[in-house]
Amino acid sequence: MTKNAYLFILFALFTWTACNKTPENTAIAPYEETSLDANGGTWKTYVVANGSEIAVPAPTDAASDAYKAELDALKATMSNATAENKEAVQYWGGNGTLRWHEIARELAANYNAAPNYNAEGTYPVPDAANPTVYPRFPFANPPYASRAFALLAVAQYDALVTAWHAKFAYNRPAPFNQTAAGITPLLPTNDLPSYPSEDAVLAAAAREVLKFLFPGEVDYLNERATEHKNTRLWGGMNVQSDIDAGDSLGVAIAKRIIAYAKTDKMGASNNQVDFPLLQADATARGFTNQWRSLEIPVRPPLLPFFGNVKTWNFDEAEKVAIRPAAPFLPGTPEFQKDLDEMNDIVKNRTKEQYRIAAYWADGTGSYTPPGHWSRKASELILENKWNEIRSARAMALTTTAVQDAGIVCWNTKYYYLTQRPTDVDGALKTSTGIPNFPGYTSGHSTFSAAAAEVLSYLFPSNAAELSDMAKDASNSRIYGGIHFRIDCEVGLESGKKVATYAVARGKNDGSE
Repeated sequence: MTKNAYLFILFALFTWTACNKTPENTAIAPYEETSLDANGGTWKTYVVANGSEIAVPAPTDAASDAYKAELDALKATMSNATAENKEAVQYWGGNGTLRWHEIARELAANYNAAPNYNAEGTYPVPDAANPTVYPRFPFANPPYASRAFALLAVAQYDALVTAWHAKFAYNRPAPFNQTAAGITPLLPTNDLPSYPSEDAVLAAAAREVLKFLFPGEVDYLNERATEHKNTRLWGGMNVQSDIDAGDSLGVAIAKRIIAYAKTDKMGASNNQVDFPLLQADATARGFTNQWRSLEIPVRPPLLPFFGNVKTWNFDEAEKVAIRPAAPFLPGTPEFQKDLDEMNDIVKNRTKEQYRIAAYWADGTGSYTPPGHWSRKASELILENKWNEIRSARAMALTTTAVQDAGIVCWNTKYYYLTQRPTDVDGALKTSTGIPNFPGYTSGHSTFSAAAAEVLSYLFPSNAAELSDMAKDASNSRIYGGIHFRIDCEVGLESGKKVATYAVARGKNDGSE
């Protein structure tokens, strides 16, 4: 086989594996939910105090003329629904919680592109107010994506807990369950009270939080949310007052989540002015062989202070306690062993190692490693046909653990500032791009171990599969020449420690 033919096969393999996990438009068939989780309004929330903190006004009595008029209006809307409207009913009817996570992953992929340098050889600073200077704001790198997915999930979960509290307090039957209403819905039904509409709550909360995170997508997000809410009318699932109450509640919850986000220290995570202080501190502790950017021109390090962002499931002292011990330093036998292994892998990569490295690359234009695990969580939820609130809980537990893992990982990276293999030996050839931040510990490993542990708690029958996935994700960075083995093995250990806090929360949130 010629060298060109071999490279073509590798390119095709990379393309297939990469496309196999790109943003998706999943065919989610509407399903009958197996449980209503009637106590969902009592579950422990993240940002709001509890499910009763934000009051939902009482609905109009179902026997009133005003409500009867709503039923008549609903029937008229259903009779005028087009084929396209009915198709939208099926699209959103499978699981609205997961549809919005799908949208978030698509946005993350679309915005996952680092800015190019300008004529002066410098890089523009992200600035939403100056899109001509930084046309793709935000840069949805892995830390940014992890935070975006967590904020969305928390907004959905807190909103639905509040909605469930109101639903079972007012107990208004859905239109199709009203005696003599004469409404035949287009989706599977159950006895869940209809006020406020859970879909309207989801649409409003997701719309507002994602607009905050992706300010260039306001029109698109407004359009998607409007369609989502309208499907509840076209499908005969809710009357207008159900939807209006849900929209108001979703907005109120989103405001709380956005206020939280504005104070979580993410705004200072790209502080390049103080980066030399981190370098000086690491030097004082003996880490003199420090990571450096290999890009030309030199690109500023990616989010050097993301490790200071507020965590979801533990406090600052616990974050420091989780931070791994120092790695092997150059000149030690252990360091040389890892370097020798890296040289051997780079020279003798197998097709399977190329495949694994490519599948987990999650680089520019992808939804990043946090998105990879968000999608896996969604797939498992669908397999088990969970209802909206239990789906939202699973996504919140998973995504907050993943963001916490990223925070601990970035805190570790910029505490030690250790080199990557390509810093040590410039002759090493990676099979993918070289990330622009320090090596120890591996982000892929830390993100993946945290996600796999939480999902194993939620879906114990899939634990072996999830553990294997996390190991593949971790090994992929060794196979790609991106990380030393210690970066990955310690990253896995760190991610598992992070996950224990999310699992403990899940076991005590009132849902079991």
